[in-house]
Formats: sequence, C-alpha cells, structure tokens
Amino acid sequence: MQIGRFKDQEKTFYGIINGDIVTALEGGPYGQIKPINQFYRKDQLQALAPCMPTKAVCVGLNYRDHAEELGYPVPEEPVLFIKPSTTVIGPGEDIIYPSSSNQVDYEAELAVVIGRTCRNIGVGEAREYILGYTCGNDVTARDLQNKDGQWTRAKSFDTFLPLGPYIITDLDPGNLTVDLRLNGETRQSSATNNLIFDVFSLVSFISGVMTLNPGDVVMTGTPGGIGPIAEGDRIEVEIQGIGVLENGVSR
Repeated sequence: MQIGRFKDQEKTFYGIINGDIVTALEGGPYGQIKPINQFYRKDQLQALAPCMPTKAVCVGLNYRDHAEELGYPVPEEPVLFIKPSTTVIGPGEDIIYPSSSNQVDYEAELAVVIGRTCRNIGVGEAREYILGYTCGNDVTARDLQNKDGQWTRAKSFDTFLPLGPYIITDLDPGNLTVDLRLNGETRQSSATNNLIFDVFSLVSFISGVMTLNPGDVVMTGTPGGIGPIAEGDRIEVEIQGIGVLENGVSR
C-alpha cells in the first residue's frame, strides 16, 4: 500500500494512492486505516512530507564505508541523535542553505515510519510497530559538525530532513538499493543489506531508550559517498520499491 499526505487548496489529508487516484483517509494512517468516499487525481494535489514526526531518531555510522570515510571506528552499538520536527520538508521543497555554514552535505537514507506507540520491544516484535518506509535525506552542515564536536546544531537547521514521496507499507527492508543523484550524477549507491544494525534491531534498541510515537521516523544511516551541495543543485534520493525524493537547494 502507498500512503501519502497531500494538500488540496487549503485542505491537508492523508490518502491511499492507486495509480493516478488518491482515496482520502478518515484521520491519519495510524491505527485502523479507514478510506472515505473522497477521490482525487494525484496530479492535482501537492504532495507533502508523508508524515509529521514528533521527532526523527537518526542512526550515525550505520554503514561501514561511511564510518571509514569519516575516520570513525565502527560502533559497537547504534549511535543515536535526534532531529527536531522543524527540519522536515516534503518532495519538491527546497533545502535552505544556512548562512552560518560553508559546507552542507547530502546523506541518502531509508526512513522507517512508526505506526504504533513503541516502548521496550524486542527485535522480533519490531515489524508490528512499523507503518512503512520512505526516502530520507539527513542533510548535515559538515563544517559545524566538525567544529562543535557533537551533532545537534549541524543536523537541526530548518529544512534539513526531506522525506517522501510516499510511505510504502508492504516492503521488506532487508535488501533495498539506496541511491543518491546530485544534478543527475550518482554519488551514493548501496543497499540496506550493508547496514551494520538492521532495521528491526534499530527500532528495538531505540524503543529501549525512548518511546517512539506514531508518525515518528527512524533514519537508518547513510552509505559512503557523502558530499557537499550548493545553491541551485537538485538532489534525488531513490530507494528500491519506494520511489524518488527530489529537492532543490536555495539560500
């Protein structure tokens, strides 16, 4: 099932996508999914970020080659940080380059969308708490990350978490290709079978630290090949079975 979040004039709603037609949902996609008798042409709607998390819990250094390119040791446990909800933008929206940074990098990632309140669950239970998966870009002010020695400022600027285009619910996250193109040129290319900590292990581990709410996002880490972006760039994150998330860059 494909689930999106859309805007029609002043109305914002969630819907199920079937080809070119979007069927509106009663409320959100969390809990029981209830389609209603309202139908729209997808090309007449504005696609928004497919969820509005209370927080995005991100995992650093979860591909071995990414840890190596940054000169960090491979972690023994997941390295966690949080992006605030104000970082989230949707497909087609611009990443805003902050004036305080001279190097902003892309980071393509599989994003996990939580479907149920999740606290202290086992690895074998994790699948039951996941609504689905979408594309994410963990945009980072790399110079500020290096300067600060910790990651909060560098990761938390408004617009630094593009998500989309849609949530895919019936997907096996174990071996999905993850690619990023900058102005049409491939810069990152890997697959989720190269994750150090897999999706279900991550959800379980994080739930032992903090409660995950419906709509929250777990960013699973980025592969090697990170690099800088500039004003006017176009960035495409493509994940197998999900689609393409495209965003521009402006100041």
